[in-house]
Amino acid sequence: MDRQLDSIRNKLEAQEALSLEDGVALFEHPNLLEVAALANQVRERLHGQRTYFNWNLHLNSTNICEASCLFCSFARLEEGMPQAYAMTVKQAREWIEQRYKPGMTEIHIVNGLNPNLQFEYYEELLSMIAAEFPALHIKAFTAVEIHYFSEKFGLSYEQVLVRLMAAGLGSLPGGGAEIFSERVRRKICRDKVDARGWLDVHRTAHRLGLRSNCTMLYGTIETAAERVDHLMQLRSLQDETGGFQVFIPLAFHADGNRMQRVPPPTGVDDLRLIAVSRLMLNNIPHIKAYWIMLGVKTAQTALWFGANDLDGTVTEEKIYHMAGSRTPDALSIEDIKRLIRAAGREPIERDTLYREVRSQAAVSSEKLQQSASSA
Repeated sequence: MDRQLDSIRNKLEAQEALSLEDGVALFEHPNLLEVAALANQVRERLHGQRTYFNWNLHLNSTNICEASCLFCSFARLEEGMPQAYAMTVKQAREWIEQRYKPGMTEIHIVNGLNPNLQFEYYEELLSMIAAEFPALHIKAFTAVEIHYFSEKFGLSYEQVLVRLMAAGLGSLPGGGAEIFSERVRRKICRDKVDARGWLDVHRTAHRLGLRSNCTMLYGTIETAAERVDHLMQLRSLQDETGGFQVFIPLAFHADGNRMQRVPPPTGVDDLRLIAVSRLMLNNIPHIKAYWIMLGVKTAQTALWFGANDLDGTVTEEKIYHMAGSRTPDALSIEDIKRLIRAAGREPIERDTLYREVRSQAAVSSEKLQQSASSA
């Protein structure tokens, strides 16, 4: 094993892509801290001490969903079921108004596959946000949703995306990838877009100039080799298009779904997955430690295991909280900065496209300093 780790280390120093066998070896290596050290070297080569976050809102305008994924605690199969809901565009506007604050830069929208809504609903939703909250970059609709719109409304992926872009869509989130293994998908999410379709939606989005995120659900019934294969398929598409901004590992949470007997990933599993992802995805610039999913303390630790992004203030996430997450509904900017600094890293506020945001307070402080020095 040590000889194999030396071989991996040599590849990393030469900035060569790791193989399937390398990835499996990293998952099986008994010393997690040795794997972490390699991941941290790559992280610091790419980003130094910089750790990104953003000031964002999470809107889930409907949780009614035709799909019946075994691991999902968010979706309700029919209107009228307990906790099922679908906001009107007016209700969504009121929801945003109650939570929006000047300085926020992003709204993240993910929904269920609601059979009762027409495509115009989604166009009107984006158009409303673009008109009334123009400072918010709209990151909306997973590849699963885009595929669903395509099938339901008889449109190609390109046609769906072009119409949504005209309404205000700025980028795609990375959800819905789950795990690309056909074996696993047949058992846990058989009635949603397959791996090829998910990848093709993102390929189309990248061709149209949209950036997107990418994810992997881990901790259900997948093997180490299936995890590595998933990462390699993402890496391959990135080689082709260059459109992925960040990879976000998503841990399975068991509460409130039909996989409650499957033990969820441990903290060690979470940290190893972050580290291996950083080492395998040599062409995707950012790795996110999603604090909502990991928990705040594990997310802090992950900043030394390859992660360089904590997501954002969130305000307010439903999908993981309905699956039993005990993390806060939101964090303030100062909370996030404190967590990053306590981990020994440098907090950098960003927008959705990873451009640094200089807060109004920081700009005002700089002007005061300049005035004082010139006086």
